Amino acid sequence: MVASMPHGAPHAPLVEMLDIDKSFPGVRALSRARFELWAGEVHALMGENGAGKSTLMKILSGVYQRDAGTLSLAGRPVEIASPRQAQDLGIGIIHQELALMRDLTAAQNIFIGREPRRFGLLDEGQLNRDAAAIFRSMNLNLDPTVRVETLTIAKQQMVEIAKALSYRSKVLIMDEPTAALNDAEIAELFAIINRLKAEGVGIVYISHKMDEIKRISDRVTIMRDGEYVGTVPAAETPIETIIAMMVGRTLNQDLLVIPNTADAPIALEVRHLNRGRDIRDVSFSVRQGEILGFAGLMGAGRTEVARAIFGADRRESGEIWVHGKRVGISSPRDAVAAGIGYLSEDRKHFGLATGLDVRNNIALASLERFTGLAGVLDEAGMQAAARKYIDQLAIKTPSDTQEARLLSGGNQQKVVIAKWLLRDCDILIFDEPTRGIDVGAKSEIYRLLNALAAEGKAIIVISSELPEVLRLSHRIAVMCEGRLTGILPGGADQEDIMRLATQRQSSVAENAMNRRTA
Repeated sequence: MVASMPHGAPHAPLVEMLDIDKSFPGVRALSRARFELWAGEVHALMGENGAGKSTLMKILSGVYQRDAGTLSLAGRPVEIASPRQAQDLGIGIIHQELALMRDLTAAQNIFIGREPRRFGLLDEGQLNRDAAAIFRSMNLNLDPTVRVETLTIAKQQMVEIAKALSYRSKVLIMDEPTAALNDAEIAELFAIINRLKAEGVGIVYISHKMDEIKRISDRVTIMRDGEYVGTVPAAETPIETIIAMMVGRTLNQDLLVIPNTADAPIALEVRHLNRGRDIRDVSFSVRQGEILGFAGLMGAGRTEVARAIFGADRRESGEIWVHGKRVGISSPRDAVAAGIGYLSEDRKHFGLATGLDVRNNIALASLERFTGLAGVLDEAGMQAAARKYIDQLAIKTPSDTQEARLLSGGNQQKVVIAKWLLRDCDILIFDEPTRGIDVGAKSEIYRLLNALAAEGKAIIVISSELPEVLRLSHRIAVMCEGRLTGILPGGADQEDIMRLATQRQSSVAENAMNRRTA
């Protein structure tokens, strides 16, 4: 299935990739893959995690070299041996995993290696003015002199986008660019994309968000298991057709079933939690067998609450009770000992040891279980445990000894989930559990969370995707500017959630708490 080229397009595509093969040790990542991009086109590239999308684009951007096949730019065959050569050819890429230097400023990250100089010396003032001009073009209110490590994940993502725009690329590859952005930031990004499109830039857009694909793209190319499946026009093709092409099967959209947990014991209770302006007098509880969703706009304080409960950030005041007993949590070690597991929104920095293999990552939070009297690890036991969760979560890896850094983003996420499942925590906090994950893997994780709740686990789910919160949550806690503004029953209206997400008065939280279900 191949869609025709855009109306009025030039004779040759801006990018043409034919019969591309790529293998890694133990993995055939691409087999006769193909892709084309025309000037002034937004071309979505879709597929499940591990389908080969990112690998194909890393070949185009010079990160990897292909094993076979042809690559042409504007009708001319080319060899792209490095990312710098790709940039010189007008190809920019925004990677799914952030690649910023956290101890440098936003401006320094944008122009690293290309800094303006005056009389042979770095012109810091011009550097900051150039970065500020890019931010203005993005309608982004961001100080170019701020250190990246102090920025939220969403703001870091916008710095990555600004960096790519600074190259004035003819081809711009965006790999999950909205994964950490709120609706307002997404709208600004789409305005930038439309402007670039009007200027003749060809944009490759990789995303698992179907609504975005329909809104922004002209054509969609689907890959599966490293192979080309087809190219279809975005506007005329139903979402169900695209999903079927991606997964090769029809997905079951399970309806939300809210269990009666009113009489279930309270597993986790948080009382009057405070931490500066990020967390202001937050109180809530989660019962055994319940999924409590946290909704709110970016910066509302949801992740900050999770990190304070887990001991990753020190709280100023407040109490944490587990199974009716007050616990002292001042570090993640204390939280794990109390039976709390936390899947961070930033798996690369806080969830995975990317240099270790899958087996060791899964066992990482449970090493004492596999450590003998002499301090020798039980490798056979670790292998058996890893294989169990590789099968249970359908982690795509050639073996349990594959390095975690070589897995796709979605499969890395599954490895982190496996780590906490093996630890068998009673309370699980999932912060953006399906970020960067395809629709098929999302369905698997949704079923897994429901199964864990059915086993009596108390689960907190934090998600920027409101449909995800509505699909999973038995109750929904809504935050705004560090305050809990209300707790709604599962299946609540989106309008009610958004009303609370933009409500700043602390009294609203008290009223909503009084009205909430047990």
